[in-house]
Amino acid sequence: MKKIILSLMVLAILGVLYADNEGAGSKEKPAITTQTISLSGKVIDYNSGEALTGVEITLEGTQIKIYTDFDGKFEIENIKPGNYNIIAAYISYDKSLIENFKADIENNEVNIKLHCLK
Repeated sequence: MKKIILSLMVLAILGVLYADNEGAGSKEKPAITTQTISLSGKVIDYNSGEALTGVEITLEGTQIKIYTDFDGKFEIENIKPGNYNIIAAYISYDKSLIENFKADIENNEVNIKLHCLK
């Protein structure tokens, strides 16, 4: 009986030492950073070229929804690079849908022209 208890204690100690050694090894691994970008642009009237204030910009499939400023400009920060459907909606204008816009570090600006409803 003493041999069984002694064997179990040795196994428990070895298990604790092995687990502690594994934990120390995992701390040395470099952290993986996720790169984010900012997507910006401007919304204007198709016919007059006038900047449109308060246009709702939505990234389809996300909770992201922002509005253009007084100069018609917008900026969406901290998004992952990838393809997005961008929707621009404004009262008295047709909605604009830009499908599969590939946003990345080099391609991070989109300009939108909205048509007035007739």
